Amino acid sequence: MTDIEPTEVINLDTYGNAPLEWDRARGLLARLNGPDVTYFLCTIRPDGRPHVTGVGALWIDGDLYIVSGPQTRKSKNVAAKAACSIAVRLTGMDVVLDGTARRTTDLETLGRVAAQYRERGWPAQVDAAAHGFTAPYSAPSAGPPPWHVYRFVFDTAMGVAGAEPYGATRWRFARS
Repeated sequence: MTDIEPTEVINLDTYGNAPLEWDRARGLLARLNGPDVTYFLCTIRPDGRPHVTGVGALWIDGDLYIVSGPQTRKSKNVAAKAACSIAVRLTGMDVVLDGTARRTTDLETLGRVAAQYRERGWPAQVDAAAHGFTAPYSAPSAGPPPWHVYRFVFDTAMGVAGAEPYGATRWRFARS
């Protein structure tokens, strides 16, 4: 696992439970990738209203990567304002991450992310000319290929455990 560690831990539990361990949330994020888990991306529309949509996401080296067509609302929103949130229900814990998403065009990174998607069953290939992905298919809402790849870097996470050990915790991170 990556060495991303919180710089601040805030116990939000009102029932006397200890703060949740970041290792637990990080472990779930790292293990539960692929088509069986839906992440919800919240971006900001140009008029300031929120936009929420389900996305696939991969945890790689402490960041989440998402794929989206350039003409989708989420891609347009992220291009205008990188600040966004991702929420996900994992086994025994709900997690919300706040941070920024930026398009990744580095061919080496795209290759690593595409390889991870292929391992999970989506036959993504790097389109070097478009600095994105192509594949025989994608989510119906993704639009036509090539698709952009976004690296989501979070600076705050919040976890609420629905399984023992119970609790609610906010973690803050010093991220670049």
